[in-house]
Amino acid sequence: MKSSAHSTADEKKDQPLFWLLLCIWFIINLIQALFTEINADEAYYVLYGQNLAWGYFDHPPLVGLLTFLGSKLFTGNLAARFFTVLLQPITLWIVWKIIALKEADKSKVLLFFKVSASFVMFSAYGFITTPDVPLLFFTALFLYAFKNFIGKQNLSNSLFISICMAGLVYSKYQGGILIVLVVLSNFKLLKSGWFWLAGLLALVLVTPHFWWQYSNQFPSFRYHLIGRSSGFVWANFFEFIPTQIAIFNPFTFGALVYVFIKKNQITSFERTLYFIIIGFISFFAITTFRGHAEAHWTVAASIPMIILITEFSFSNEIISKYIKKWVAYSLLLLLAARILLVSPLLPDNTDFSGTDKIKAIESVAGASPVVFTGSFQNPSKYSFITGKQSTVISSLQSRQTQFDLWRKDLKMKGGRVFVAVEAKGISKKYKINNQEFDGFFTNDLQATNSLEVLYSLSEIKISSGDSISIPISILNNAGYGFNMQHSEFPATMKVVFIKDKKTMLQNISTDFHIDSLGSHSVQKNKIRFIVPQLEKGEYLFGISFESIFGATINSRFIKIQCN
Repeated sequence: MKSSAHSTADEKKDQPLFWLLLCIWFIINLIQALFTEINADEAYYVLYGQNLAWGYFDHPPLVGLLTFLGSKLFTGNLAARFFTVLLQPITLWIVWKIIALKEADKSKVLLFFKVSASFVMFSAYGFITTPDVPLLFFTALFLYAFKNFIGKQNLSNSLFISICMAGLVYSKYQGGILIVLVVLSNFKLLKSGWFWLAGLLALVLVTPHFWWQYSNQFPSFRYHLIGRSSGFVWANFFEFIPTQIAIFNPFTFGALVYVFIKKNQITSFERTLYFIIIGFISFFAITTFRGHAEAHWTVAASIPMIILITEFSFSNEIISKYIKKWVAYSLLLLLAARILLVSPLLPDNTDFSGTDKIKAIESVAGASPVVFTGSFQNPSKYSFITGKQSTVISSLQSRQTQFDLWRKDLKMKGGRVFVAVEAKGISKKYKINNQEFDGFFTNDLQATNSLEVLYSLSEIKISSGDSISIPISILNNAGYGFNMQHSEFPATMKVVFIKDKKTMLQNISTDFHIDSLGSHSVQKNKIRFIVPQLEKGEYLFGISFESIFGATINSRFIKIQCN
């Protein structure tokens, strides 16, 4: 009787300790979120929240919803990060419930938090807002729902798991990989009517997102499946595993390897956890054969890693001592990195810096909107820091982003705008508080992104020096006329050859000179050009308009062969 009473007392002592550590976790991340400078990606997601939609160019919509809700409660950093800070303790609580200890003494609670805190990217996503934040939450919730489902298949568990599957897809497309891996780990699911019901309900729930993709010509799928493909480079393959070990923490990853080797018997649920870990790492290792794989793409695997390592450490003294010593020591390195993020010692060229330059540009631009070239980083951060309008004109040298769908530059036509671009004979060099940049004011902004070229190329095999003639149609999709001879933004049409990320622009001649294009007009023409000196091989061919913003994407690109 004394032993039973003692056990119950320990369990009761444990619960306050668990909740105390969870509150401390929340407070530490809250402080970190307040004092760590917002990075450009987070500022981009804040713009998502200001323009709510069922999807965005780069990601599904849940991260935008998080920043939208945050902006209703706070301003500044917490507007972007509050629900990130809030979701991680909830995620940890769900993981703790998955582990489902009958008795959990002080040492077991501490082991759980040491293991959880040691995962580098998991820890970072407790205060940095990205689509991985809701992905981690729904990964934990989905595994909890799945564990319940395999224990008892009924309507309520089927509805629960369907909501989780939809949440995974709405968080990040890696969520779809997770669902597939769970099915592969347990083919018996395909014989379950309740699981098919869950899948059908999940498809219904994500229909608005797929409709958004269809309405916008599937920009996310084209970007992730085609746009990110850059060909095989050995460096991408060989750096993948080392970066994976780094983001999961080398000490903790070593503990995982030990678990894989020493654990002899596994349950069906644990088999699913193995499939997720091995499947995620293997899948993205394979993607290195088509381009660079970002280290954090596998972060969802940290949830099953936490579960497996924690559970095994409860019954294995060797791994328990290892975590208490080596994994615990690694937390000091993570703590040092966190302190560095909020210190003045952080270099100016990191993701968590750049405010000084933004403020310098604002001191010149004043209330005028600012236009950048490049990708989403500069306009996103400028909008977040200043609260003023900003956009970017993308080009062949930068990837397309949500700004290409918003087309904020069209709304800036006719107003005073500061163009933060170096343009010979037009722009001026500024130096404000040791920050240097180029730019000029304009009252007649004009970008070539609204021009579309339709063409038909009969020959897909060419040779250097060939003379080629192509009939084309030029569409001006803007609500205003386009002046090819604009004094500040003149444009010229070029043909483009792209190979191995190298872009070559070639001049053309036309049947008749194009001076201007009326609003929503179509002009038919014929272009001629000489194929430049090209190395033999496969190229992407297209037609582009070039201005001070660079050469933009104005046509489809097709594969051609240079002999």
